[in-house]
Amino acid sequence: MSLQYAASNDNILLREDLDGVVTLTLNRPAQFNALSEEMLAALQSALDDLAADESVRCVVLAAAGRAFCAGHDLKQMRANPRQDYYEALFAGCSRVMQGIVNLPVPVIARVHGMATAAGCQLVASCDLAVAAESATFAVSGINVGLFCSTPAVALSRNVSPKHAFDMLVTGRFILAADALSYGLISRMAPDDELDAAVASLTADICSKSPVAIRTGKAMFSRQRAMSLEDAYAYAGGVMACNMMAEDAAEGIDAFIGKRKPTWKGR
Repeated sequence: MSLQYAASNDNILLREDLDGVVTLTLNRPAQFNALSEEMLAALQSALDDLAADESVRCVVLAAAGRAFCAGHDLKQMRANPRQDYYEALFAGCSRVMQGIVNLPVPVIARVHGMATAAGCQLVASCDLAVAAESATFAVSGINVGLFCSTPAVALSRNVSPKHAFDMLVTGRFILAADALSYGLISRMAPDDELDAAVASLTADICSKSPVAIRTGKAMFSRQRAMSLEDAYAYAGGVMACNMMAEDAAEGIDAFIGKRKPTWKGR
């Protein structure tokens, strides 16, 4: 099934559903998929839909054209030179990024071309990221006199503080290999094998218990904000609840019986 999230009569965000995997494709190729007001609204609408859909197993965030995402739409921003406009824009963008983090299922960025500024933030906000070898990444606002403050939030939660600050204050581009070593992406693939690498990852996720995956995503995100002691206490409670799920009983029985489990999703 394919859907289109439209804004201003343009199909700027496309959705495709296949066997529990939903692919959202940024579709402003001529603008390098810049995050305009309309694109952010479309993304927010799609995330709201996905959050309520229990049939979804994982989400892939992709892009059309030569680039993944060039960040915010600077022309649109300069056409509205008001602080209240900028505050509302960045608040809306932050809601989208947090919506990705809070989505019950894993979100995978499929990255090709460049991912800059808020585009790099988009990659960092996803749970996983698979990038083509030729992909490049930057938080380059500093080059136009603007420190990438909101991208810094997501970036600093993925890479080391020194690597993150180096990127933020220089605006330099890094290669996919560097992004992998920094922890910004989780996998890298040859350009012509990018789709196969993403498909392999989604298939692996979809082969696991949907209960365990949803439990794990929520738990993993929440415990990172806790002290070590609180994190272990919380994790123990989550794991005990997970053990009571039918899928956990089925999985353990299948392991003991040396057979393939049949997940029930509960």
